[in-house]
Amino acid sequence: MTLLEAALVAVAGVCAGTINTLVGSGTLITFPTLLAFGVPPVTANVSNTIGLVPGSVSGAVGYRRELVGQRSRVLRLASASVIGGVLGAVLLLVLPEGAFEAIVPVLVVLGLVLVVLGPRISRRVAARHAETGGLPHHGAWWVWPAIMLAGVYGGYFGAAQGILLMAILGIGMDEALQRLNGIKNILGAVVNGISGLLFAVVADVDWQVVGLIAVGAVVGGQLGAGIGRRLPDVWLRATIVVVGLVALAVFMTR
Repeated sequence: MTLLEAALVAVAGVCAGTINTLVGSGTLITFPTLLAFGVPPVTANVSNTIGLVPGSVSGAVGYRRELVGQRSRVLRLASASVIGGVLGAVLLLVLPEGAFEAIVPVLVVLGLVLVVLGPRISRRVAARHAETGGLPHHGAWWVWPAIMLAGVYGGYFGAAQGILLMAILGIGMDEALQRLNGIKNILGAVVNGISGLLFAVVADVDWQVVGLIAVGAVVGGQLGAGIGRRLPDVWLRATIVVVGLVALAVFMTR
């Protein structure tokens, strides 16, 4: 990897860390960047997952004020994320690489659809809260299994995992979205951490890529928690969509 390529990977890590802290889908930045530089798809995915773990932790620390009083919620839901993350990582490792290459474009499209529909999801969340008049502190009964399924998805690929989590938490819990975003960052860190630990032991990892993304993602996590909230949502979504389309183009022309 050249010095310019290394710098671009680190910058992609900064962007991914920022976007993950805000809305999720940072993988749609780093993953196509790695593909463009010739990193094999599965190696790119596992290296990206490990590299983004410090960024997820950084974002969670940045949202520590929003996490006050939510310890029991976080612990309960983190158990679902651990199970889901392990299952998703195992699926990535046991399924043939051809299956991964066939599934990834579908996952990217799903991620882009969720990004585009984000505002509509938010409006429905607000309407749902107004109609129900509140939910139990730990959320509706289906939140835990839904978080586990999101963890399976996150352990396997991860793009738009944060948006899936926010949709689940927003609909299933009666809480301010910024406080739910704090929970989302913790759960994303748990999924990436548990799947990354498994990948580090048994998968082909490019540790240079991991280091570059990790450094960038830590910086991005703080940016996302600090000043990123003031960025217009439409610009974030537009950036993710453009990069996601690039990812599809790169993948389809391999």
